[in-house]
Amino acid sequence: MPNALHNTIARPVIEVRKLNLWYGDFRALKDVSAAFRENMITAIIGPSGCGKSTLLRTFNRMNDLVEGVRTSGSIMVDGVNIIGSDADLIDLRKKVGMVFQRPNPFPLSVSENILFGLKIHGLVSERNELDAIVEKSLRAVLLWDDLKDRLSKSALSLSLEQKQKLCIARLIAVKPEVLLMDEPCSTLDPQATARIEELMRELKRDYTIIIVTHNMQQAARVSDEAGFMLLGEMVEFGATAQVFTAPRDKRTEDYITGRYG
Repeated sequence: MPNALHNTIARPVIEVRKLNLWYGDFRALKDVSAAFRENMITAIIGPSGCGKSTLLRTFNRMNDLVEGVRTSGSIMVDGVNIIGSDADLIDLRKKVGMVFQRPNPFPLSVSENILFGLKIHGLVSERNELDAIVEKSLRAVLLWDDLKDRLSKSALSLSLEQKQKLCIARLIAVKPEVLLMDEPCSTLDPQATARIEELMRELKRDYTIIIVTHNMQQAARVSDEAGFMLLGEMVEFGATAQVFTAPRDKRTEDYITGRYG
């Protein structure tokens, strides 16, 4: 379990204050408050349907794609409230990228996948710069040695683990600040899961990582801080060691020890 003590004064990159979210009449998030800090891995845990993924998707406004969604409260990203009609969603989604549960490479070559976001954001530059970006992004996710001779091959031909790493490389190419990971290992075998977890530890040197996971052992292994959610509420939030070994709320203790959920 990582030690978060040296990071206790790390600045919050994302601050959530009294956040509520409704899908139509259903209130999916209830007065959620939490701070997600720089160069740390924060895990959001809780039973299915508790609001984990809904919360994660508010950080880059992906819930906007669902009809009938409305929110109240605030989400501050680098000091700017992203809830509101004047938020620049293109800039936000460049700054806050997401890795999904099931790897979703595009039906393009390996290199075209990595450069896709740059082209969308109008950041395409000289050819030699693009080659360098492809190499740097693949090296960052420990894929360069495996794929350097397969850059023109279809990304759909890769293994599940390679596809997930490629999706992370695709995000890294546009230089985000925050990586959101929604159950990123749920389709992977234990060996691939261990390698993705090791990659997360490497990446937190340069990125703030927020992971939603149903796997409490994974949360305990990789995260510096953790939040336990239940029925749309953030029941408890703090250093992972404290949440797992000395929870302040009985509902957290019941979940951690298997008496609930």
